[in-house]
Amino acid sequence: MKTGTELFRGARDFLLEHREDYATAYEGFTWPRPERFNWALDWFDAVAAGNDRIALHIVEEDGTEVRLTFAETAERSARVATWLRETGVRAGDRVLVMLGNQAELWETALAAMKLRAVVIPATPLLGPADLRDRAERGDVRHVLVRSEDTGKFDDVPGDYTRIAVGGARAGWLAYEDAYDASAAFTPDGPTGADDPLMLYFTSGTTARPKLVEHTHTSYPIGHLATMYWIGLKPGDVHLNISSPGWAKHAWSNLFAPWNAEATVFIHNYTRFDAARLMAEMDRVGVTTFCAPPTVWRMLIQADLGALRTPPREVVAAGEPLNPEVIEQVRRAWGVTIRDGFGQTETAVQVSNSPGQPLKTGSMGRPSPGFRVELLDPVTGAPGADEGEIALDLSARPVGVMTGYHGDPERTAEAMAGGYYRTGDIGSRDADGYITYVGRSDDVFKASDYKISPFELESALLEHEAVAEAAVVPAPDTLRLAVPKAYVVLAEGWEPGPDTAKVLFEHSRQVLAPYKRLRRLEFGPLPKTVSGKIRRIELREATAAGSDAEYREEDFR
Repeated sequence: MKTGTELFRGARDFLLEHREDYATAYEGFTWPRPERFNWALDWFDAVAAGNDRIALHIVEEDGTEVRLTFAETAERSARVATWLRETGVRAGDRVLVMLGNQAELWETALAAMKLRAVVIPATPLLGPADLRDRAERGDVRHVLVRSEDTGKFDDVPGDYTRIAVGGARAGWLAYEDAYDASAAFTPDGPTGADDPLMLYFTSGTTARPKLVEHTHTSYPIGHLATMYWIGLKPGDVHLNISSPGWAKHAWSNLFAPWNAEATVFIHNYTRFDAARLMAEMDRVGVTTFCAPPTVWRMLIQADLGALRTPPREVVAAGEPLNPEVIEQVRRAWGVTIRDGFGQTETAVQVSNSPGQPLKTGSMGRPSPGFRVELLDPVTGAPGADEGEIALDLSARPVGVMTGYHGDPERTAEAMAGGYYRTGDIGSRDADGYITYVGRSDDVFKASDYKISPFELESALLEHEAVAEAAVVPAPDTLRLAVPKAYVVLAEGWEPGPDTAKVLFEHSRQVLAPYKRLRRLEFGPLPKTVSGKIRRIELREATAAGSDAEYREEDFR
């Protein structure tokens, strides 16, 4: 019988071999399903043995750097695991980890896996109220945070171990003591493939954050699909711009690159600087690059030609990427941004994989290992040309959560009828390509016509005045609802009636009459701490009315 390591490597190597042959990869790939599997012990440590290639490379804003080889990272994580066990961390314990992009984050992730502890990732941007919610609902037994953030826990009750990273704090254990612990780590028992590994609080764009549970296979093995989408291969230098604490960080700063035996590269900054970022990408030789749409939209405001050696593969995820952004990058770098679709609850479900024909606006085809259906909005039956994006669970894909922890009703709703239901609407063409339409609660009707906010936002972004845009329904006595756009202007444009008139004219030129914008307002967009637009706030603000709103009829 093959070991978990052998099963994992076989599946990984199959995807690497067919990284530009989608048909073969999709038809031939099968998920490895070991009974026991610990990614940190069975994969990372196996790869790291005697391996002096760089696993983690971090460049700080002041130019200081950290470089750790695979072998060094494995040893450091073993010391941390030994020390954490000495402090009382046991299998099944919940550990809230709130660190920035620093080496200790990766060490702790591996160490917790080795201990079979359950990590609750948290962004350092969280405040005491969010932390109280996570500590209570997550049943936190240990917290491991930056020293400068320890004060946030003064108002977070609970009998939990307190560990500070980056300097001693009264009442807190010093993480740095872990480096004096033994590197001869021995696990205290086998890891079941379905044992819990991570609990993620979702970003809460429309409601209270859900608590998503992943196992020792659903993310580590599930992200073989993410590795395939990005196009990673051994020896790559991979840059993913993402904040710790969110699922995309685990996707592309932990599992996908190290599944491929690639280097994880991080450039830390306090304020985004496109020129500096591209200079660092050139200097270290980034070969694969992933960024959220917000970053791509900021990049195209800069001189993309400053990047002398563009990455071989560039991708985007988090929210749909507008076609105008893709075209500008293609013209400047000669490479095409490939979109992908997934959620905290899953690995990448749908994507444009390397070497495949791309269709403008489409997010691609189902990832290897995923059977994607579109469920009819009325009957709920599969096979619709347009409907809710769902995953067929009859041959359950590995890369799907076990459920929403502590919420069986919400889990049952999400998994009803043998499908994992994403809550997102898509359309599928004759070639199997899926185009994102919008969240099921974002799509709305105006004069009985269905409106996709994403389509209108993409049209707005074609105009040079628009840096970002979000469209929501505005109440209207005649049409029930009409499209209203909230717009962030590009540099050099001023908010006011003149700019509003220009954008209304643009809307009339590029959109069908029933889709065109009827209301417009300038200003910043409310976002979650992970950078996603909080449309619920915009809908509430629109319903309440605003004196800063411009109306199309005022410019006729």
